[in-house]
Amino acid sequence: MATQAEDPVESSRAPLIDHLVELRKRMTYSVIAIIITVVACYLVSQDIFDFLVEPLRKAEEARGNTDFKLIYTHLLEAFFTQLKIAFWAGFFVAFPVIASQIWMFVAPGLYKHEKKAFLPYLFVSPVLFFAGAALVYYFIFPQAWEFFASFQTKPGDPGAGLGTAANHTELLPKMGEYLSLVMKLIFAFGLAFQLPVLLTLLGRVGMTSSKGLKRFRKYAIVIIFIVAAIITPPDLVSQIGLAVPLLALYEISIFTVGMVERKREEKRRQEEKELAELFAGETDVSTFEDTDFNYGR
Repeated sequence: MATQAEDPVESSRAPLIDHLVELRKRMTYSVIAIIITVVACYLVSQDIFDFLVEPLRKAEEARGNTDFKLIYTHLLEAFFTQLKIAFWAGFFVAFPVIASQIWMFVAPGLYKHEKKAFLPYLFVSPVLFFAGAALVYYFIFPQAWEFFASFQTKPGDPGAGLGTAANHTELLPKMGEYLSLVMKLIFAFGLAFQLPVLLTLLGRVGMTSSKGLKRFRKYAIVIIFIVAAIITPPDLVSQIGLAVPLLALYEISIFTVGMVERKREEKRRQEEKELAELFAGETDVSTFEDTDFNYGR
């Protein structure tokens, strides 16, 4: 049995007050990181906003609208829009620092094999989130915005949408509403791309298996398309643009859960082998001692 000096978790035990002090320290570092990044992002919030508006601007320019603009109808709307951009962008930039502080607080209470098991997810999760954000920005936004902008009409144009030859319908997006829609979609796609992380963690703790995921595949396809229809704009391209990557991630999850199971099985066999060798050694010693005792008599 391992002693307290040999057990890294036992040796890291501390009174509750020490844990609270350590928690306050990690939270302080995280808050400082968020404040610094939020202030920095506020200074470039206009550039960030221009970047987020670029897909809509290109969709409008493709329709011949060279005088594209966003409007705000509330006196404080533009200011609060910049604040939202600063907070969102600041949190994303500060996330590596926040994640590292959470890890530094939790890691002393984990065994070495638990650290090796969970540490990769700290790197994989942000990568998958930004992959989802990149997908929605570079693929979904251009297709969706072009579709929604097509409902504009000018006097004399054939009727389209709610417009007629006598009416003039023009897209005048509000700053706050556009930013809310963009951030909602980015956040939704980023979370959806955490599917492999979630399923692999469930597989690691034994709550799911690769065989179970394969049996559930036909239901997963239906659920994925329903989720894609809910969180994307109501056009077919956007829905398929999210559903297809999620289906691919689901198949990747089956593979990664299978890898976890194989490693677990190999470890179990190795432990059984070592245990059998230990028992065999004890049996040999016991037999030798009995024989020596008998011969001694």
